[in-house]
Amino acid sequence: MAVGEAKFPRLPIIEGITLGVAQAGIKKSAHDDLVVVGIEDGSQVAAVFTRNAFCAAPVHVAKRHLADAAPRWLLINTGNANAGTGQAGISNARACCEGLAALEGLPPETVLPFSTGVIGEPLFVDRIKAALPQALASAAPDQWDRAARGILTTDTRPKGACRSLDINGETIHISGIAKGSGMICPNMATMLGFVATNASLGQAELTALLKETTTLSFNRITVDSDTSTNDACVLIATQKTQPLDAEGLDAFRAALLEVMQELAQAIIRDGEGATKFITVDVVEAGSSEEALAVAFSIAHSPLVKTALYASDANWGRLLMAIGKAPVDGLDVDQVTLDLNGVRLAEHGGRAEGYSEEQGSAAVALEDITIRVALGRGQCSERVWTSDLSHDYVSINADYRS
Repeated sequence: MAVGEAKFPRLPIIEGITLGVAQAGIKKSAHDDLVVVGIEDGSQVAAVFTRNAFCAAPVHVAKRHLADAAPRWLLINTGNANAGTGQAGISNARACCEGLAALEGLPPETVLPFSTGVIGEPLFVDRIKAALPQALASAAPDQWDRAARGILTTDTRPKGACRSLDINGETIHISGIAKGSGMICPNMATMLGFVATNASLGQAELTALLKETTTLSFNRITVDSDTSTNDACVLIATQKTQPLDAEGLDAFRAALLEVMQELAQAIIRDGEGATKFITVDVVEAGSSEEALAVAFSIAHSPLVKTALYASDANWGRLLMAIGKAPVDGLDVDQVTLDLNGVRLAEHGGRAEGYSEEQGSAAVALEDITIRVALGRGQCSERVWTSDLSHDYVSINADYRS
């Protein structure tokens, strides 16, 4: 189940990037579950990772390798998170990197590992290593579609986004894929996201751009308020254009943010069991922090999310979520609440002229915008979330079956 129709876009080839896919049989047979991404020498690579204290073994290894060497390959497996696996998990992640590096005649530190799937199970290293030649043999620059499918777990559809722009007579491309459907409330990064560009960017610029754009995209989404042990997002610049001037960098930043937000929203539209795509706008806040506190209080609330799933205009649940947010001295008489343009509440209670029929019609739509004005200042923030359906429970109850 997913909200709205989504056709995987035709992603531009990024010169210096190749993608290969194989079937390793990690979770089930006849299913693409191993992806390799080749990165041409001389490229710049930046990454952000989950802040979950129980972060997975590949996260530890990828961070170490990123600090020690220039990445030449990404190695991604689905079906097994290699998280909660202790020192054995670290050894297994390293063994997979060693297997790929040996085939390419490179140091193991040039391989960054990423895993997604069931937590607490040992990684099938032998299956991954056995499938690596197949993945490498299939590597080509036009495999974004197949790679996007090869990184999925409970997702129902692949997720991709791209932008192309002309800067100083050169065409700059940005292509990206992501996976994620449940255990979605990123903290620092996304679930798994891989974005590449042919632009020339220095390491400091690339790192700053990644942190800025993930903050305003993947760190603004939530399906179930749970931060994964395996979250990671990688941004690669293959240095195939002239360096960007200040104006060009601004244009690139805007295009990159569009790609990141499109991928983040695609994750929400494909949230486990989702039937609604919900935008939460909090405006007139005293600070960005309190705007986010109110927005996430609404977006995390099971009572709000189940009401929206039922198309029930139970605006009292929204008032509850606003009121429990950690905002000191909130004057509820100054708060206004709208849903898809229908004023629900103001002056501390039901809005004058509001009718249940208006609310029911607004909440019945697939795309819903909740707007909260706090009447405290000029700051605003936006968060995207999904509803909470019976299917979410079923998917997660049967996840290991």
